[in-house]
Amino acid sequence: MKLDPRHLEILSAIVQHGGLTEGAQALNKAQPSVSRTVALLEERIGMPLFEKGRRPLRPTEICVALAAEGQKILQANNTASALVASYSGGKAGVIRVGGTPIFMDGVVSHMIAKFQLANPAVRIDQSYSYVQELERQLEAGTLDLGITPMEPEAVGEDYHFEQILPGRNVIVCGVTHPLAQRSSLKLSEIADFPWIAPPVTSPLYQDLRTVLNSIGVTDFKVSFTGGSLASIVNILSQSDSLTVLPLSVLFMLRKQSAVSALSVRIGHPTRQLGLLTHTEAAERPSVQRFKRFIKNEFDSLSSTIAHHEQNSIWRS
Repeated sequence: MKLDPRHLEILSAIVQHGGLTEGAQALNKAQPSVSRTVALLEERIGMPLFEKGRRPLRPTEICVALAAEGQKILQANNTASALVASYSGGKAGVIRVGGTPIFMDGVVSHMIAKFQLANPAVRIDQSYSYVQELERQLEAGTLDLGITPMEPEAVGEDYHFEQILPGRNVIVCGVTHPLAQRSSLKLSEIADFPWIAPPVTSPLYQDLRTVLNSIGVTDFKVSFTGGSLASIVNILSQSDSLTVLPLSVLFMLRKQSAVSALSVRIGHPTRQLGLLTHTEAAERPSVQRFKRFIKNEFDSLSSTIAHHEQNSIWRS
């Protein structure tokens, strides 16, 4: 025997609220409609659902059992409705995001943690890639969003790039480095120190070469290459090595008090950090919500950095 789940929900409301009128009000239905439902259900099961002549209504044994099942159906519907609302509002789902290692580890990971604290039902699958690989994955549909520095004019016609932070770099050293406390430096004074080089596929590698070329250094000593941001910071803090990092990454590291920027002016790259998406991809609500969050976080970060620059070494 198959029963209409809606009838069981109505029965549950009647039992829970103590009467036909009360149950109808709870369901926002007319009382005669609820009475007809009870009559139809009694006809269907061939047994009375309420004891005859009793006021207030007294449910029979089968009525109590069916009402309990109706309550389960009601709870399942409520759960399903909440789930749909959560997904449609971008508060649940999966976001596949990729980006350059230094920015992802140094800046974006902090923002991801904050986002997930507010949206615990969202799962983020994060990967590391540079522009060409990000474009390949976006085109293949295996990635929703790239966070990467790019030349705006280099963006292909199949992609959309939205700037979230201007390109700005600094030369970084450990806080105990011989040059760390110098208030004024010339680029030539840094030429003899070893360098930590990013992978050659990293945009920062070209930035490093540009800085050194500007002081006439073409054959520079590399003490360490590759590695994560954490390993770079560890080596900087315990050696005389130097490296080039985005200003925003160094700013996020300031509380560790392990590295600092040299007070020397260098040219900033024409690249911009931005959000890269494929123009033909349909963005799920969770991805849209994450993008809005990231843009707001970078707006806030830019303002905070600008405030610190007024009175600190962040001035370039």
